[in-house]
Amino acid sequence: MPELEAQEAELELARFTYEDAWALGTLLRELAVARRAPVTIDIHRGAQQLFRCALPGSTPDNDAWVDRKRRVTERYAAASYLVGARFRAKNTTFEASSRLDPDTYAAHGGSFPLRVTGTGVIGTVTVSGLPQVEDHALVVEGLRAFKGREG
Repeated sequence: MPELEAQEAELELARFTYEDAWALGTLLRELAVARRAPVTIDIHRGAQQLFRCALPGSTPDNDAWVDRKRRVTERYAAASYLVGARFRAKNTTFEASSRLDPDTYAAHGGSFPLRVTGTGVIGTVTVSGLPQVEDHALVVEGLRAFKGREG
């Protein structure tokens, strides 16, 4: 868990604009296309969807997973994978102990908070279509590359 918490601190952004959403979304799309990853990519700022892309091999189920994972990140202001890990560290599961509807919320890897310095969490970036560890890793890789371009 410390590694997941460190990722959130490392990937805090100086800002996040509409143009940044497009840049991050297209960067994630390029990474996924290069790997032939059958994913759906989503970026929200608050309640507004700023980017959504479905790649070949993704399905409508990925849209539902994106929404469920995003809701966890919005509710807990933490990566969906980290939320699930916190429940597992207590020898339970999110589904068994959160008291939230599993048809609406999923604490599986792939959704990450967009945290802006001095503001806090302003949105989410979510990927669905790979095993949860890989969904999470793709988002982290994309955010690291995006943050490296910040100026």
